[in-house]
Amino acid sequence: MKAFRTLASYLLMLALAAFLMAPFVWMVLVSLHPRKSEIPSIEHLIPHQPQWSNYDFVLRHETLPVARFFVNSAFTAVSVVVLQLLITSLAAYGFARLRFKGRGWVFGLFLGSMMFAGPVTQIPVYLLLRDLQWLDTFMALIVPGVSSAFSVYLLRQFFLQIPLELEEAARIDGAGDLRIYWKIALPLSRAALATAGAFTFIGVWTDFFNPLIFTNTTEMRTLEVGLSIFKNSYGGTNWPLQMTAAVIVMLPLLMVFLFTQRYFVKGITLGSIK
Repeated sequence: MKAFRTLASYLLMLALAAFLMAPFVWMVLVSLHPRKSEIPSIEHLIPHQPQWSNYDFVLRHETLPVARFFVNSAFTAVSVVVLQLLITSLAAYGFARLRFKGRGWVFGLFLGSMMFAGPVTQIPVYLLLRDLQWLDTFMALIVPGVSSAFSVYLLRQFFLQIPLELEEAARIDGAGDLRIYWKIALPLSRAALATAGAFTFIGVWTDFFNPLIFTNTTEMRTLEVGLSIFKNSYGGTNWPLQMTAAVIVMLPLLMVFLFTQRYFVKGITLGSIK
């Protein structure tokens, strides 16, 4: 009976995985069909001669620098992740380990900023970037994203779980707050850092409106905005090329998720375990 239940659970999970993967597999198979062909039916979904050249055609497009869009997205996402982890981990360590008057109130106000939707702050941020003359530069793409109340909350919860004995032993050896943060807290928090970094990377990579508003020239567009331009200017009725561009956008996200999926689970359950 136990073996039957185990087999049934595995079959159910395989069926669920196949159901969830079906849209991505369909997208990849359509991208391998000849250009300007219609959406294939189910029985003709697998191409007889896969057109891998579609990927080279999109990346080396004559009028749209898709490869440049990809580089812009990668540089922006990596820069935001590195800077945000550094800044938010310092703030989280302060809220978790340092004792100062009004700490609870300040942290509550900080968390309250999560109640504001992103579009509410877009106009003030745009005006600030315009006054700083940062529009249409990497500074406009990177700087607004280096702070995150969610990352501060996530990392603070993890820092609270580090035993106080480790901190006290480090202080006896003469270590200060910054040294304890750098030498003890950060190395022990790799799982939380990876979780926050993965969430941030996905958020920046899939962001559409901020790069659309903060940049003007084609050379500064990111992949999400570039995909929209590609669809409107060329691939609107060309489904294989349109799916090829969509796969190029999604592939880095899939790789990040596959390498950090166990940290996603920890990140989701972190707030309920102490």
